[in-house]
Amino acid sequence: MKPAKPKRVRRGIALVEYALATPILLMILAVGLDFGRAMRTAGAVAAAARAGAAWGSMSSANAQNVSGIQSAAVNSAPDISGLTVTSSQSCQCANGTGVSCTGSCAGNMLMYVQVNVQAATTNFFSYSGLGFGGTTSAQAKMRVQ
Repeated sequence: MKPAKPKRVRRGIALVEYALATPILLMILAVGLDFGRAMRTAGAVAAAARAGAAWGSMSSANAQNVSGIQSAAVNSAPDISGLTVTSSQSCQCANGTGVSCTGSCAGNMLMYVQVNVQAATTNFFSYSGLGFGGTTSAQAKMRVQ
C-alpha cells in the first residue's frame, strides 16, 4: 500500500479571488451608472427640443415667440439643469425654394420653426480616454400650422 499524500491547504483562495474581482465589478457598475445618466440626459434634451418645436409650430405667432418656445422646452425637462434653448424660423415656397419669411411666393409659403437644445452632461467619475460627459444637444424642426 502506498502512503497517502498530504492534503494541500487551500485557505484564502476565495478572499484573493474576491479582492481581484471587486475592483473590476465596481468599475463596470460606475461606467454603467454614468452611461445610463448620459442616456437619460440625451433623451430629455431630445424631448425638450421636440416640445419646443411642437409649441412653436402651433401658429405663426408662437413660432416668433422665442420665450414661449424656451419655456415649453425647459418645462418638458424639469430635472435637467442648465438647458440652453435657441430657436429660429425659416420659410420656403411650395416648390421648395427658400424665401424670406417677410417675402412672398407664387403659391403657399411654408414656415418652419427649428429648436436647438443643449445641456451639460456630468459624470460621477472621471474616465480618461472615454467620451462620456460634455455637451448633449438635440435639434427639432416642424412646419408651422
